[in-house]
Amino acid sequence: MENGYDLIAGVTNFAMSFGISLVLLFVFKILFAFVTPHDEWKLIKEDKNAAAAIGFGGAVVGFALALAGAVSNSGGILDFAIWGGIALIAQLLAFAIVRFAFMPKIVKRIEDNEISAGVILASTNIAVGLLNAASMTY
Repeated sequence: MENGYDLIAGVTNFAMSFGISLVLLFVFKILFAFVTPHDEWKLIKEDKNAAAAIGFGGAVVGFALALAGAVSNSGGILDFAIWGGIALIAQLLAFAIVRFAFMPKIVKRIEDNEISAGVILASTNIAVGLLNAASMTY
């Protein structure tokens, strides 16, 4: 049976990792809005744009997958924060790659509420998140 100090240390590690994860998710949301030329929140909240919701949801899930890989494979809180930052950059690059290399008209297609464009964006972000998480094992 664990003593009280081990339990407190475990809870502290959880709280720190979870807290940093939430901060990184929030930062990701803000930076993703700057990287995309359209306003996701306006498209989702006001225009009820399903393509934007699917694409943004996939980006958040992909980043969360990468964060999960970072937190489970890191050697400590600082290590996790660094790998979380690397994951954040990789996820933002995923949108840029889709936008400029594969689907140059993806922004217009999402603004036009084309579900297929949202699905491609979400799928790419989730795939990048999985690759991100797998690449962080060492």
